[in-house]
Amino acid sequence: MNTIDLNSDLGEYDDQAFLAREAELMPLLSSVNIACGGHAGNPTLMRRTARLAAAHGVAIGAHPGFPNKGEFGRGSYQISSPEVAWLVSEQLSTLSQILREERLSLRHVKPHGALYHFVAWNQDAADSFVRAIATFDRQLLIVAPAGSPLTTQAQQAGLRVIREAFVDRAYQADGTLVPRSEATALLRTDQQILRQLREILQGFVTSIDGRRVSLHADSVCLHADTPRSVDLARLLHAELLSQGYRIASPRGR
Repeated sequence: MNTIDLNSDLGEYDDQAFLAREAELMPLLSSVNIACGGHAGNPTLMRRTARLAAAHGVAIGAHPGFPNKGEFGRGSYQISSPEVAWLVSEQLSTLSQILREERLSLRHVKPHGALYHFVAWNQDAADSFVRAIATFDRQLLIVAPAGSPLTTQAQQAGLRVIREAFVDRAYQADGTLVPRSEATALLRTDQQILRQLREILQGFVTSIDGRRVSLHADSVCLHADTPRSVDLARLLHAELLSQGYRIASPRGR
């Protein structure tokens, strides 16, 4: 039986409506990426999200981001490649301390937003990020965009990689995501998201200009702040099971 990971970024919003949404999402996931206080999150949210993940047997990951909360870590942020290591290490330390107190384990690291794209496609930043993870804990898996330089550099460093694709984001012909500033960035309908999931399972996506882009993924991400994310997660869950997939956190490569 084929296995696929279904992940989402949680612990980012401290309001009751979103906390209720997270409680509905968590049983449908196999991996969760918890905001570590950079772009979002605080110790109370980290602890709550980690406990919820543990209650449902969901693998816990760190989701470090640029510390510009006003733009939710998605806007431009000036940082040198060497500074990436310090930023990531600080946020990993914060979440890891909370997990130790809860007697829970950190399994993977997935950068957020602008940091995700910076370390994924910039060779120097990717090297700095990989070295930071290796120094912190070589057993951690790195979640990286399928086909990105970050994937290659992590593997060359002997670290395990989870190749990721997005079911709710549009792709460009070079395999990168369409920027959120563009109207076509988000996939919103059931039909669009199911079509993209089915393509990912076959090893490709169709770019916004109609090109077939090779993409082999171990994990698919659904953003928790995508409209109707709970309904979409149920839809994805049912589709994966109907196609004979087991939904589980991967061992990496």
